[in-house]
Amino acid sequence: MSLEISKSASLLASAMDYRAARQDMIASNIANADTPYYKPRDIRFEEALTAKKNEIFHKQDSHTLQMAQTDAKHMQAKEESSSFKPTLYYRDGHMARNDGNSVDLDVETTEMSKNSIMFNALVMANKKDVAIFRSVIDASAKVN
Repeated sequence: MSLEISKSASLLASAMDYRAARQDMIASNIANADTPYYKPRDIRFEEALTAKKNEIFHKQDSHTLQMAQTDAKHMQAKEESSSFKPTLYYRDGHMARNDGNSVDLDVETTEMSKNSIMFNALVMANKKDVAIFRSVIDASAKVN
């Protein structure tokens, strides 16, 4: 049994993992800016993060309709996957150069800076969450 600081702690950790993976993907796009026929890739993880949030905060959701099994011969309900994987896609919309490469360094550096800001915001939220937990521990130590 592990100690859970808060429900948001695991969501923050997942979001930071996804942001780090996206940072690596954008860095890969920049590194391949001169590779012929390279198409820039990106990660879409908002859907996976929303699913993770729903799993964490709505485990006992009474608004979800449960499937009834009226006969033992009926098929079992499909278990929802607990592995949250971001979706990899090719970023289109930019003209390819003569060598077929469609990496736009302006777009990549802009996306990298936006992703970096979001990652730093997640780190600060995680620090704030830990600070709240630490203050509760400190306050309980002063009671004794």
